Amino acid sequence: MALLKQAKPRYQDCILPSFPKLPSSRWPSRGHHFASFRNSTPSKSFILKASLSDPKTCRDANFRPLANFSPSIWKDTFASIPHLQSEIESCVKQVEELKEVVKEMLIAATDDPAENVLLIDTLCRLGVSYQFETEIEQQLIHIFESYANLPDNHDYDLYTIALLFRVLRQHGFKMPCDVFNKFKDENGKFKESLICDVKGMLSLYQATHLSMHGEDILDEALAFTTGHLPSLATNSSPHLAKHICEALEQPFYTGIPRLETLKFIPFYEQDESRNETLLKFSKLDFNKMQILYQQELRLVTSWWNDLNLISEYPYSRDRVVELYFWCVAEYFESRYSRARVMLTKILMILTVMDDTYDAYGTLDELQCFTQAIERWDIEALNELPDYMKSLYIAILNLYDELDDELSKEGRSYGVACTKDTLKELVRAYLVEAQHFREGVVPPFEERLDNAVITACPFFVPAASFIGMGEVAGIDAFDWIRSRPQMLISTCIIGRLRADMVSHEAEQRRGHVASVVEAYMKENGISREETIEKFEIMIDNAWKDVNEGCMRPTAVAMPLVTVILNVARIGEVFYKKVDGITNPQHFKHYIKQLFVDPI
Repeated sequence: MALLKQAKPRYQDCILPSFPKLPSSRWPSRGHHFASFRNSTPSKSFILKASLSDPKTCRDANFRPLANFSPSIWKDTFASIPHLQSEIESCVKQVEELKEVVKEMLIAATDDPAENVLLIDTLCRLGVSYQFETEIEQQLIHIFESYANLPDNHDYDLYTIALLFRVLRQHGFKMPCDVFNKFKDENGKFKESLICDVKGMLSLYQATHLSMHGEDILDEALAFTTGHLPSLATNSSPHLAKHICEALEQPFYTGIPRLETLKFIPFYEQDESRNETLLKFSKLDFNKMQILYQQELRLVTSWWNDLNLISEYPYSRDRVVELYFWCVAEYFESRYSRARVMLTKILMILTVMDDTYDAYGTLDELQCFTQAIERWDIEALNELPDYMKSLYIAILNLYDELDDELSKEGRSYGVACTKDTLKELVRAYLVEAQHFREGVVPPFEERLDNAVITACPFFVPAASFIGMGEVAGIDAFDWIRSRPQMLISTCIIGRLRADMVSHEAEQRRGHVASVVEAYMKENGISREETIEKFEIMIDNAWKDVNEGCMRPTAVAMPLVTVILNVARIGEVFYKKVDGITNPQHFKHYIKQLFVDPI
């Protein structure tokens, strides 16, 4: 059967003059390979409900462990947001004018490194530091190179030392942890007098989350501050108490940057020492970025609706908005607009694949689909069940369009790497399906190894990098292929967090034994004890991630930041529930980020 060729993807000028170009809503389009099989939606009579009262059910060849995922809560919300050209242009103009004022503030550095770092940190927490990367880099290099003399030249308090430590490490400068020794007593314990310093205790607490292996003093500092901050919050002003409670719930460093900005702007607004120019600039910039996000959401929503997969695969999760939020969490800056659009499309197709393996397909069907992905050949279509054909076509179309686009830039190697990691991913999906149908609970290490692969340690970075332009050269994809520990540890965080909050619901509907069940069975311990062990594993994984962020980094810092943000996604998206599966969990955040301006 001949392929139905289609015009190459085109790009349109974005409404905001300061923003990069966006792919058109037609990119990538449907029907690149075939227009057939569009009416092959699984019939209701074909869908078998899971019945877990009989343990033999899961071994039935026709068993389909349906999850009955809730529908999208957004529908056409973002397809109907209007363009307000005059307001857009006014917002952009004001941002550019204030940007020059703030830039002058940043360049006019004082002789006190602490004041300069405080300004840099404020810009970071207000979400606008990306506008001044060169200026910030130059200042931090100078401060780091002279940090050895800081204790001699300045009698800094706990708040300031912890701030210097955190900001330098956040930017990849490995400031030594022994700067905190001065705050210990003769018994090697943190001084009790520090407990009265609320500001210093909170600053130290935030700094401890950038610890690495062997830095026991930071582990001690975390236990010390965590033990005292709750009571300090109860005796603080409501303004400060809320700030402390939010930090204990989600430390700044491990939080998603855009959400942390949402929390910090109202706190800063009530701070008596606030700078009105910085506050106004951050609000305007946030609203400007929100307009760009709305444009991108229109594009991906239109593409998703045109693709029509959700009507053909009703068992799957319709989460285009939530997955776009995931992409903003990875890289929120305006220069990564194309990358966000590309990645959202990739993740939406992946979600249908994931749910096909996890919540619908029979083992025979999944084996056929895995073989088809391995072949990556349109001729494999004839060997698939009818209902799988539209999905297979959509996959080939998407990657053909990606390959066409990146070939123009001489970067098609990125798409090749993404395909290879996708093949590895579906093999891991199939292993889980086999274990479930066979009723197998493998040893914990074996289960974790496969579960980490299904958490996409190599696929998501590859898919994230392809839209980032020249910063993601062939060396970046070679790094992914080398399977660095940083990538594996990032997905250990996400996998353990996800299974900790979702394993009970998954077992009720019928699902492969999670890493939680595997660990409990192997060690003969309770769920509560298992969670305690997992928290230690997560802490160790974070130390691996932090080490990977220190200079000199294996790849460019923007790429390292993406991986760091994936670890943060694991912490936030699976904090209490699976935020993708349960869309109500993020409804408030999504409205704040993408609907309601500040």
